[in-house]
Amino acid sequence: MSTIKNHVQLVGNIGDDPNVTNLEGGKKVARFRLATNEHYTNPKGEKVQSTDWHTIVAWGKTAEIVEKYAPKGKQVAIVGKLKTRSYTEPKEGNERYVTEIVADEILLLGGKFDT
Repeated sequence: MSTIKNHVQLVGNIGDDPNVTNLEGGKKVARFRLATNEHYTNPKGEKVQSTDWHTIVAWGKTAEIVEKYAPKGKQVAIVGKLKTRSYTEPKEGNERYVTEIVADEILLLGGKFDT
């Protein structure tokens, strides 16, 4: 059970081309937004789609896969964990908190945006 304490699985579409940064020592980090959709019928009988946006961070080899094969619109499955970090805004000095999904694995799925 210890492996499911902080475990996230999502299937969705990449919202924009990933932002890939080359770090010192040759390591890469990729950041992108992932859209997940939920479909349901409301009490009036109307079909409704609700979209949630998630910030994904991928490191190393996973970032390289994202850079090469995962453009905007690509459907992917993500396995990872939630991480919360804080930073201080440079101009106003306010402290901000961000929750991201750090991807351990990315599976490229089919769809209209195949590369």
